[in-house]
Amino acid sequence: MKTRNIVMMLIVACLAILVVLIGCKKKEQPAAMPTMEEMKKTADTAAQEAKKMATEAAASIEQTTCPVSGDKIDKNVFVEYKGKKVYFCCASCKAIFEKDPEKYIAKLPQFAK
Repeated sequence: MKTRNIVMMLIVACLAILVVLIGCKKKEQPAAMPTMEEMKKTADTAAQEAKKMATEAAASIEQTTCPVSGDKIDKNVFVEYKGKKVYFCCASCKAIFEKDPEKYIAKLPQFAK
């Protein structure tokens, strides 16, 4: 009877060791690598988003109205002030600006902080 108990204990111990060594984990599936087409779509989407953000940023600082009169600007009539171009609707407004530029700076998006 002692021998039988010892054999049973050895069998149970071996089974326990096997369970610990082998484990009962499920194998995880490795993440699938994206296809070239998926990577291209992701890159295209990122490029479109970056272009959109750049366009919006440029539009937010682009001057569209004359700081003197408030009329639409003429891109051919401008003066460079503090390293930035200031556009006007006409030569008369340009002359007025040049007499006292600081008076109009607050109206210019390129000088906004």
